[in-house]
Amino acid sequence: DIGYLENTRMLSGSGSSQYLKIAEGCSNHCTYCVIPLLRGPFRSRTAESIVKEAEYLAGSGAKELILIAQDVSRYGEDLYGESRIVELIRMLSDINGVKWIRLLYCYPERITDELIAEFNRNPKLLKYLDIPIQHASDKILKLMGRKCGKNDLVKLLTKLRKEVPDIILRTTLITGFPGETEEDFEILIDFIKKYKFDRLGVFAYSREEDTPAYTMKNQVDDIIKSQRRDRILVVQQKASEAMMKKRIGKAYEVLVEGVADDGVFYYGRSYAEAPEIDPVIYFTSPDPVEAGDFVTVKIASNSGMDLIGYRQ
Repeated sequence: DIGYLENTRMLSGSGSSQYLKIAEGCSNHCTYCVIPLLRGPFRSRTAESIVKEAEYLAGSGAKELILIAQDVSRYGEDLYGESRIVELIRMLSDINGVKWIRLLYCYPERITDELIAEFNRNPKLLKYLDIPIQHASDKILKLMGRKCGKNDLVKLLTKLRKEVPDIILRTTLITGFPGETEEDFEILIDFIKKYKFDRLGVFAYSREEDTPAYTMKNQVDDIIKSQRRDRILVVQQKASEAMMKKRIGKAYEVLVEGVADDGVFYYGRSYAEAPEIDPVIYFTSPDPVEAGDFVTVKIASNSGMDLIGYRQ
């Protein structure tokens, strides 16, 4: 039952940026994940109910809608027999006050040519995509119950980089999955070095009772899991820092979120930063600005993973 999602909701997070859940549950049945057992199969909300909630959010000051589900790209399959995520995006784009639409959690096998084209066609759809690939070894992907193999991932990432050159790609990885050998891990390391992600999160595999992976043979030692996770983080930090440097000197439209603790800088996010999980942009402004404003900021430097600039 997803009727609770149809009720008027409380606002969460920054008033100008709101999460919009478009479905509940999951039908992917990855062997490490307990979500299908806890939340049931994937159930899309009706487009009408989503649009109604989005109109309420926009009327309450939301400028950015962040679409979330266990698999956003699957939206509508259970209701209409096919994905209707692009159609939903277009409906939400027509709502007055909505300027940005951001997608989180799109499984790679459901990222269609139609969706890729929409990034270039629709100025409200931010060129930002969170694609949880989890691994790059075909053996481990198969053990995980994932639908995409390494070659599928290569084709998708190559296509996205070619057809949407400015797109920001985020992913999530699991290392230390049962059966992961040093060779499997090196395949993963080589993959993230070659097909660089702008953002990346990595978790050491954690056994969940009642999942197929819980009883799999060749469980990896916890120390090795942690070592592999840390090594991935080191590789990704270098890649992320290099990509951050490339943004220096460029100007971005920034959604203002507030004033920094020092009282000198404002901070906000461009299309390249999702709230809560990504760094922010700090900037100075000759004139006062308020949370919810959009301003143009030129990047002058970086501090760690955060960018620093000034309002133009």
